Amino acid sequence: MPDVPRNRYFLFFAIAAVGCGVDLATKAWLFSWPDLGGGNVHWLWPEHAGFQLSWNQGALGGMGQGRTWLFATLSIVAGCAIPLWLFYWRAARDLWLTAALGSVTGGLLGNLYDRLGLPDYLWPGRGLEVGQPVHAVRDWILVQWNDQWRWPNFNVADSLLVVGAAALVLHAMWSPTPTNDAPEATGDVRPPG
Repeated sequence: MPDVPRNRYFLFFAIAAVGCGVDLATKAWLFSWPDLGGGNVHWLWPEHAGFQLSWNQGALGGMGQGRTWLFATLSIVAGCAIPLWLFYWRAARDLWLTAALGSVTGGLLGNLYDRLGLPDYLWPGRGLEVGQPVHAVRDWILVQWNDQWRWPNFNVADSLLVVGAAALVLHAMWSPTPTNDAPEATGDVRPPG
């Protein structure tokens, strides 16, 4: 089996690291805004898109609320399995797959950081004591059509996960099916002639 090109290592780790870094930087920046506490909204496009802080103890869209440790465990397993599959089993020979899984990994790591309660932050008004870790994902992007149709708040990591997953679906739909050019085994082991 051919080796994985060196540039695939760089591509995967660069996408994952930059994606995770942008996610954590934007969370830290937005959650430091005192004007955004208490559910306040900073509109970029009035009544349609803006910044609003929220905590999510579930998964995408708020599913599975309160199961933070389940999602953290799944993220750790996926965060170990993806590089293993790409580089040990050489799936990274596929450029599209490498980039898509780099995006997924960046999103996993960004949200895992929050789920593990690693940042030592305090959001005033939530009844938390100074220094108490919060085991929930920090979401801050608000998109809505109107007050009746509002998408659940999300963050850069969620966007990376969705883009990576969509790229994987497109890859599965449009990549050629591998063919086996070797003759089929018939079970006949008699020597020729």
